[in-house]
Amino acid sequence: MSGLVFLIPIALLMGLAGLAGFVWAVRAGQFDDPDGAAARILLDTDAPLQKPAIARTNSGSGES
Repeated sequence: MSGLVFLIPIALLMGLAGLAGFVWAVRAGQFDDPDGAAARILLDTDAPLQKPAIARTNSGSGES
């Protein structure tokens, strides 16, 4: 029973910390455009990678 004296305030503090984090995320605009982020990942706007000018010729012989 004496364990509840410590566990209940800890649980309340953790709940308040979670609520404060959620309120901060809402005020910071984290939930403003959830559909835009989901569609943005499907768009291919990146340029292809350039090949390096000098290619390595490591034959895998184990030499370092």
